[in-house]
Amino acid sequence: MNKPSNPIRIAVVGHTNAGKTSLLRTLTRRVNFGEVSERPGTTRHVESVDLVVDGAPAVRFFDTPGLEDAVALREHLEDFDRSLTPPDRIRQFLQGPEAHGAFEQEAKVLRALLDVDAAFLVIDAREPVLPKFRAEIELLSACARPVLPVLNFVGRATSREAAWKELLSAYGLHVVVRFDAAAPFVGAERDLYRDLSTLLRDRRGTLDGVAAFLDAEFRQRRQAASTRIAELLIDATAMRRTASATEFADAEGRRRLVNGLQKDLFEKAQRCADDLLALYGFREGDADEAALPLVEGRWTMDFFHPEALKDAGILLGKGVAVGAAVGVVADLALAGLSLGAGAALGGAIGGAVSQGWGPLGRKLANKLRDVHELTVEDRVLFVLLSWQLRLLRALEQRGHAAVDRIDAGAGATSATDAAHRTIADVIRAAQPARSHSDWESGTRLRWREAPQRQDLVAQVAQRVAGAIEVVEQRVPA
Repeated sequence: MNKPSNPIRIAVVGHTNAGKTSLLRTLTRRVNFGEVSERPGTTRHVESVDLVVDGAPAVRFFDTPGLEDAVALREHLEDFDRSLTPPDRIRQFLQGPEAHGAFEQEAKVLRALLDVDAAFLVIDAREPVLPKFRAEIELLSACARPVLPVLNFVGRATSREAAWKELLSAYGLHVVVRFDAAAPFVGAERDLYRDLSTLLRDRRGTLDGVAAFLDAEFRQRRQAASTRIAELLIDATAMRRTASATEFADAEGRRRLVNGLQKDLFEKAQRCADDLLALYGFREGDADEAALPLVEGRWTMDFFHPEALKDAGILLGKGVAVGAAVGVVADLALAGLSLGAGAALGGAIGGAVSQGWGPLGRKLANKLRDVHELTVEDRVLFVLLSWQLRLLRALEQRGHAAVDRIDAGAGATSATDAAHRTIADVIRAAQPARSHSDWESGTRLRWREAPQRQDLVAQVAQRVAGAIEVVEQRVPA
């Protein structure tokens, strides 16, 4: 889009604690803007924040204090000269002493509203429709600026959306945007700007550009997330640790080997979670403002927990099996071979050598050397990938001002069979990495990614993106 010569100026107005700052945090992805609190009257001054598009501010928002006593101010304005237009009566009020005294907060809102292109009227849809809200609508309408009502928190069971729409229609406000600053649904931002363009026709080009930018940004962010998850999956699939028979036979030595591999996998999953957090504009320390147990739990999520593996085994047993082994186990696929089977073994080794050894040759060589391998098996990959997809879905639906907590198990048991099969398909697509332990990142001081690994990451990322779409189509919990 063309960079606008001057940003569209939008005042964000509404009753105290309606979620104005929360909305702005979500729209601008600025987790540190303003203060979000359950306390009334948190915002006391007008503050501005820009929505930057293509490196330039496209929309400048003005966060205003909450209207606290609209009923009394409306009655006060009744004493002004009735021959004046409503905006002129507002201007006259702003020049009087009451604008710096009893109605100081309301004056800040009205002063800002007279100096912008339009306003977002943020309404907590959970609130009952009371007379004070009618007074607020009348005051805002008196400023003669286009007003777009934004019904906030519409996803809550206590929402009174129908009653609010009826009231707004009575005041000629028929264009209404449904939103939820704590848990925005995909497309809500786009709808908000496109509806605003019906009120600001002369700025429609800019607003359409903003909507297009947000769509493109969403696609780019999801693609980047898909690629990061694919990198994690390739890493986990390629992980391989070897141990001598003597070391593996010792219970303590075996425990250290298994724990070491598990720890390495945990750390890789945690780094991926941190990268997804940063990609979606969250910070690890944002628990007070954007508590994400799915994220907090990344430090303790046990991908090898027997119950998790049991559930994965059941799912993989429903016609979506990728592999046979469970958890992290010794790779004993050739345990049935004996050194006495000279002809058969010799032929197998000869074939492996002629093909440059490869996976079979490696297994045979390890068997002859009495070396076992530890790998991350498919059921663990299933749990790992499922968890990352749930985390990504939570981040896409998480506003940057949410203060309530997300159910860490949301979506864990309600995915469709199609989603399970799709996840298994992604794991299957990553299987070539099992033949390349050198594809595990960070295993050497000067590790460089092989072109073949890059190609596989790109292929798996496409599968991950498809899995996100399928996982979104959940059956009701």
